[in-house]
Amino acid sequence: MTVYFIGAGPGDPELITVKGQRLIRQCPVIIYAGSLVPPAVLQGHSAETVINSAELHLEQIIEAMRLAHANGQDVARVHSGDPSLYGAIGEQIRHLRALGIDFEIVPGVTATAASAALLGCELTLPDVAQTVILTRYGDSSPMPPGEQLADLARHRATLAIHLGVRHLQRIVTELLPHYGDTCPIAVLHRASWPDQDWVKGTLADIVEQVEAKGFRRTALILVGHVLGDAPFADSALYRAGHAHLYRPG
Repeated sequence: MTVYFIGAGPGDPELITVKGQRLIRQCPVIIYAGSLVPPAVLQGHSAETVINSAELHLEQIIEAMRLAHANGQDVARVHSGDPSLYGAIGEQIRHLRALGIDFEIVPGVTATAASAALLGCELTLPDVAQTVILTRYGDSSPMPPGEQLADLARHRATLAIHLGVRHLQRIVTELLPHYGDTCPIAVLHRASWPDQDWVKGTLADIVEQVEAKGFRRTALILVGHVLGDAPFADSALYRAGHAHLYRPG
């Protein structure tokens, strides 16, 4: 018996891996994050038991897994996006190890990847940014030392900020000294869902645009000059005259 932590992707039911979809369809027990995973992701399943974990606390989720283990049943534990990012799987894994229950993690498409696709952009451009920082905004749950937004902003890398749209004005204030008021920023609401929506502007005008849209939750913030028209060189990989293993000089 195995518990499979499956990344369901950002919302579009087609943005799930073949392996993840196969496991959902074959596992006799499904525990899914109903507040973030659309029901369409579960289409085609033949599970005997389907549990919405949005209604449960951690101990109840672990008990459901323990019961499945006692019955010799595999579990599809379905999370949104990729379960290794803000998936709260670490605490579940800790319990499973203590109980001697096998588990496996099946990666998924992240909200960051879906948002970049929606904007039609690359998050790493030569001469502009070669680093992407995925973080969240620390409010009710403080960030560890050295991971405050101002600390990360000093790198001037591309930023993907989760759980921050309600604090957008404070975020902009912290980013301005490092990125400047003309830096591009986009706020994407439920990227890849049928009701997806987004706005793109600069640090100078994004707050007003988001207020007009009324975004309050389930939004990702992308910040960086890769979102604009900053000049950049062609990558070395496909440059004529650049030799490598598959294209000898």
